Parts: sequence; C-alpha cells; structure tokens
Amino acid sequence: MTDSNPSDSADVDWRRIANLVGLAVLGIVVFLFVAAAVPQVVGVDESYVVLSDSMSPAIDAGAVVFVGEVPANDISEGDVITIERAGGSGDSSRVTHRVVEVVEEDGERRFRTKGDANEDPDPSLVAPSNVIGVVQFHVPYMGYVTSFAQTRLGILALVVVPAVLLVVSEVWDLLSATKDEEDDEDSAPRGEDGS
Repeated sequence: MTDSNPSDSADVDWRRIANLVGLAVLGIVVFLFVAAAVPQVVGVDESYVVLSDSMSPAIDAGAVVFVGEVPANDISEGDVITIERAGGSGDSSRVTHRVVEVVEEDGERRFRTKGDANEDPDPSLVAPSNVIGVVQFHVPYMGYVTSFAQTRLGILALVVVPAVLLVVSEVWDLLSATKDEEDDEDSAPRGEDGS
C-alpha cells in the first residue's frame, strides 16, 4: 500500500503557467508591433499614431489606429476616418476624426468631420481624394512605444540592450553546460586500472 497525498495530484505548476502566460502576452505584444509596422498582416492598409486628444474618449492620444481603404460611397455618418490635410507651407498631416455629415457638393460626396472632443466641426469639407481610409480598430498607448522606438534612446532600450542581454544569457548557459559536463567527468567512477 502506498501513501499518496491527494494534494500532490492537485498541485498546479504555477511557474509553468506563469511562463505560458508570459509567452502568450509577449506573443501578442510582438504581433501588435509587427501589425503596426506591416498593417496588411491584420487586413488593413495603413497604421498611424494619434498625436492629439481630439477624438477622446473614443481614441486617446498615443493610440495606434489601423485604417482600411473604403470607397467613398461606403463611408457614412458616424464612421471614424483618417484624412490627409494640407498644411500652410505645402506640408500635409494626417488627422483622424469622425464623419458628422455626408454632403453632396458639385456631384461629389464630401464629408464634414469633427473630433469627438472638439466643440465645432472641422472648418472645411473633406473630399474623397483626401480620405486615407476608415479606422477599423485602434490599440491604446501603443503609439507611445512606437514613437519612443524611433528615437536613439528607444533603439538602445528596445533593441540593443535586449540583444546584449540575450547574448549574455546564451553565453552563460553555454558556460554552465560546459562546467556541468566537466563536473560529471570528474565525478565519474574510475576503473580498477585507474582509467
């Protein structure tokens, strides 16, 4: 008769569960950053970092929006769109705002847009040629990391340091394995002839 502790079979390997959860979270984070860099992976055409709170609380500054091209006839009131807006010096910027009205002007659909946090609509109507696409989904806070990763400090913190730590970890494992093999050889029993 063997003694068995009922709690032994019910013990959960929390370390293994934590490792699996950690790997899953890491996988999701890596996938999101790959998707931001190559948005076609998630079935959209573009991704952009939101720089202002004009769409709060729906989309806060620091979020990454994933935008898909949609024909102008399929854009309707309530859709959140990203548009190309011409600047004063010939520069352009991208703005993500909600369509609050669809207007027919000169036989063409145009869109009146407004940020959810703004009191007034944007001053001019948006032509279909200025529409980049409709926001399919967004990931909060991801833009902060994306923007940080484009700085020298970000590259150092997010690429160089982890790479160095990975190399050090691999060298440590290699040296530990070599030391364990030497210890095993030293502790092996010797034959009667001394070999």
